[in-house]
Amino acid sequence: MSLDHILLGLLRDPATGYDLKSAFGERIRHFWSAELSQIYPTLKRLEQRGMLRSRVEPSPKGPNRKVYALTDGGREELLRWLRGGPAVGTERFAYLAQLYFMDAIGDLRETRAFMTELRDHLARWLAQLESLEQEVIAAHGDPQRYGDAGFHRFATLRMGIHSIASKVAWCDETLTAIEQRLGARSGEGRS
Repeated sequence: MSLDHILLGLLRDPATGYDLKSAFGERIRHFWSAELSQIYPTLKRLEQRGMLRSRVEPSPKGPNRKVYALTDGGREELLRWLRGGPAVGTERFAYLAQLYFMDAIGDLRETRAFMTELRDHLARWLAQLESLEQEVIAAHGDPQRYGDAGFHRFATLRMGIHSIASKVAWCDETLTAIEQRLGARSGEGRS
């Protein structure tokens, strides 16, 4: 899966680069993130490849803005990607890499602080997703009655909730193990 395909999917409705950045932050951050420094070069490349077209239009708040939309070729590429089966790849979690090497510090209390900070971050993220879920249900009712687009978006939101909840549970488990190790070490010192 690539940022190219994510942008093609988001651009089923025309949008500016800034609109797309907002979509990453507000609607799809539970499964994909991107910065403006990644978005704009990718939009330019997709436009050069004929998958997008852009037009300049006046902005209600300042300088003109560039609005991107799918071309037929972009729509065909999006459909090819969607029909290509699940794009299961390697996920990267920088915080896991940090934890993996945390023994280099040599202080389990720092690992505890790291895990506590990570847990707090993930718990806030989970609360945001659960709040979004409640807003969606309040606005649209029973998820079983959603149209196709709403159904698919709700399914990804639920996966985000499950994924982040499992990470919070893992943090709790790891913090309990750290406390046990610290307790065992302090008991060894009293012998």
